[in-house]
Amino acid sequence: MADLQKVTVWANALIRMHLDPSWTFAFDNAKKRAGACHFTARRITVSRYLAARFADDDIHQTLLHEVAHAIAGPTAGHGPAWKSIARDLGYVGGTTHALETATELAPWVGICPNGHIAYRHRRPSRPSSCAKCSRTFNPALMIRWSRREITPAARRAAATPR
Repeated sequence: MADLQKVTVWANALIRMHLDPSWTFAFDNAKKRAGACHFTARRITVSRYLAARFADDDIHQTLLHEVAHAIAGPTAGHGPAWKSIARDLGYVGGTTHALETATELAPWVGICPNGHIAYRHRRPSRPSSCAKCSRTFNPALMIRWSRREITPAARRAAATPR
């Protein structure tokens, strides 16, 4: 939903307002994580796939979240210093987002015996059971994984604002 050119303008404006000029902005290819702060590269990134589906305010909040990380420094994590800085910037969210992810780009799709669907962007490395059906591992609720092909057209469509 957010226009990626507008997101770039917003990000660069926030960087100019709050960080030194060595910081930059870019889009990345994350499918689950909304944004990231790369301290060594001095770069803030936002997922092109999630930016295309999030509302403008959600993207603005993601940018504020990452700028707060850049100000707080690499050792702050989501601790009290980061929270204080984030609040001062106008960030109102939590430490992670609970919005839609790019599940259509997940090559691994799993189904539990009760029909719940799980998505993975990396090949499952060990047996897992359905987290919706049981809080602990339960062999009776094993997920059956299958691989699906993700076409270049599907990737382009996922990165296009809806």
